[in-house]
Amino acid sequence: MEQTSYKFPSEMVTLPSKGLLYPEDSLLRKGEVEMKYMTAREEDILTNQNLIQNGTVIDKLLQSLIISPINYDDLLVGDKNAILVASRILGYGKDYRFNFINPKTGKEEVATVDLTEIDDKQLDESKITVGKNEFSFALPVSKRNLTFKLLTHGDEVKMEQELKGLEKLGGNSAFLTTRMKYTILSVDGSYDIKTVREFVDNEFLAIDSKSFRNYIKEIMPDVKLMFDYEGPDGKVVKEVPIPIGVTFFWPES
Repeated sequence: MEQTSYKFPSEMVTLPSKGLLYPEDSLLRKGEVEMKYMTAREEDILTNQNLIQNGTVIDKLLQSLIISPINYDDLLVGDKNAILVASRILGYGKDYRFNFINPKTGKEEVATVDLTEIDDKQLDESKITVGKNEFSFALPVSKRNLTFKLLTHGDEVKMEQELKGLEKLGGNSAFLTTRMKYTILSVDGSYDIKTVREFVDNEFLAIDSKSFRNYIKEIMPDVKLMFDYEGPDGKVVKEVPIPIGVTFFWPES
């Protein structure tokens, strides 16, 4: 019997990194990913209680929607965020209605944002070597020299597993230091993993850590999840964060 093939409409999603940080042999180097529109199959994923409870529901959804044969673990976090927003548009449309706290009044208000108008935070190409996810930063106080990378989805999965292991052993919360251990590649030219981990645990000054995290935030290609809100009084509040809550993929919740 001849097998029936079903084709769904799809869209090309441009990655904020433009693909420039991926190696030449990676399909992500193209700087765009093909995604299909959401179907009932994806709604089954969104309502799967096991996936919701173990925290993998969004990743399973995105993997189902991506048509391009990429390695999902290789996706930079900022590029994954762009795919997340695109999947919401392809599933439930561009208008996202949500509640938020007005930072000027402290009151809860309702806003609707057109997700197609969200801008990408572009990569500063003057700071990169094409095809290489590696950057340099001189710590302002200790004067130590770091090389680091931008985290991928695969890195975040490994981090989560390590943190769960620490939790089982009764350790204190180590989210920040664990993240730094996965981000930093070398300290003063040494790429030795033990050296990097000991530096983070024992030598990384808080003031340097803050500057380092701010620099990563500054250079990381991502989606600008911000909007300008005009209140009933006509006053505009600039760059209010867009919350990614339960209504992002469950509009009727």
